[in-house]
Amino acid sequence: MKKTISISLETKTVGLTVGLVLLVVTLLASIFSYMQAVESKKQAEQLALQAAKSISFMPEVKQAFNDKNPSKVIQPLAEQVREQIGAEAIIVENRKKAIYSPDEEKRTDRQTNASSNYRALMFGGYYTLEGMGTSGLSIMGKAPVISEQGKYREIIGVVTVEFLERDVHAHLIKRIQQIIFYAFLVLLLGIVGGVLLAKSIKKDTLGLEPNEIASLYRERSAILRSIKEGIIAIDAKGRITMMNTSARHMLGLQDNYTPKSIIEVFPYTNMMRVLVDGQAQNDQEIRFRNKFFILNLLPIIENDKIVGVVASFRDKTELNHLIHTLGEVRRYSEDLRAQTHEFTNKLYVLSGLLQLGEYDEAFEFIQKESNAHQTQNRILFHQILDAKVQAVLLGKMGKASEKKVEFTIAEDSLLKELPSHIDVSHLIIIIGNLIDNAFDAVSTQDDKKVSFFITDIGQDIIIEVSDNGSGISEEIIDKLFSKGFSTKGQNRGYGLSNVKEMIDELQGWIDIHPEEEGTTFSVYLPKQK
Repeated sequence: MKKTISISLETKTVGLTVGLVLLVVTLLASIFSYMQAVESKKQAEQLALQAAKSISFMPEVKQAFNDKNPSKVIQPLAEQVREQIGAEAIIVENRKKAIYSPDEEKRTDRQTNASSNYRALMFGGYYTLEGMGTSGLSIMGKAPVISEQGKYREIIGVVTVEFLERDVHAHLIKRIQQIIFYAFLVLLLGIVGGVLLAKSIKKDTLGLEPNEIASLYRERSAILRSIKEGIIAIDAKGRITMMNTSARHMLGLQDNYTPKSIIEVFPYTNMMRVLVDGQAQNDQEIRFRNKFFILNLLPIIENDKIVGVVASFRDKTELNHLIHTLGEVRRYSEDLRAQTHEFTNKLYVLSGLLQLGEYDEAFEFIQKESNAHQTQNRILFHQILDAKVQAVLLGKMGKASEKKVEFTIAEDSLLKELPSHIDVSHLIIIIGNLIDNAFDAVSTQDDKKVSFFITDIGQDIIIEVSDNGSGISEEIIDKLFSKGFSTKGQNRGYGLSNVKEMIDELQGWIDIHPEEEGTTFSVYLPKQK
């Protein structure tokens, strides 16, 4: 089995950066060197040709050809020009190959190639060429010396300016060395830049390698999908950077949520406040889209600077429903026990009357109870046809009997089966709490009366609970539905707030009608959700 060689991200970054810089520098240096070689040769050719032309045009040179000793005039001029342009040699000769420059003492050592002068002597051409010069391979410039006498022009000689190729190459090598030096500096800067870039990337990735980052990303995605709590993260500008599946389901989001502001998607979370002050918040309860959430907010701090906030939250609505339902079921069970207890007492009374032989009184007692139950049962079972409402009212009737409260169901009550979106938990909380609240309101009255009315005629289901208690003052009406508010002592004040919560969930509303004696609560629930 082959062992896989692991190369760190830092090494890869430095290697790739240096390799890329080296490749670019090498290519550029090669191109510049080639261009410099071409340019150096071209400059030598141009300088040789220009110098040759300048000498051939000098009147002194042309007149010297007619002197007995032309070198005496031509030699100083040619030498002066040669020193100025740095040429290897400047040769001035006539058509008979007599060399006037350099001086006669060196003529034998500086033979020229007669064939190279052909174009200048025959055609008067100005040109450059490469070939064997007086001192070796050279770049030469040729210019004819033309004598003008009247209307006639005569080519009387040739001027040759030579630059040794080895001198041109030596100059070129110096330029290439400069290019290599600067290329080396650029390469060195590239290496330093690559190292700094690698360190910056390593810092940004917290020292993790790409395979480790990929593994963490996969694990993070799996963890976020498996967590039932909602998770949301924002950056330093309050824009959402991450949201898990549970959060999207809880908030009912379908569209893309990034890079939207958290205020647009999930307001009232105090995440922006945590982003400013950096103080974590735990068990913050908020309401959003008829749901209650419990939030925990934690700032993300990097280098002593707040760079974001993470919020984890869970839906409290279903838990509240379950708690409310269990509480009302327990109260409903207590109501049934009270009803059972009340009927047991009546049976004991009836049994005692029969044992004492008081048959007339026993019959009268049975008749009285039968009449009362017939009236209530007729309304309850023949006019109110929803079994859930019947069950709730039966329990409350038993509780009213035990508390000595005259609980009546209005004769004009009329109800068919409730819509499917109104379940038993809604009814237990709304009807149960309103009736219990009415029982408490009349508890101090001598004549305790509570009435119940329900109807589904029209577009709404209307529920009314009236009592003859001491009433409600105008000052506290606005506070009645606040959680924890109560005039009955501590650890109270949750019944009416739960009622309001359920009514809001069903998109209904509630009215309070204070009267001279007592209060009427009216609830309106739309049939269509």
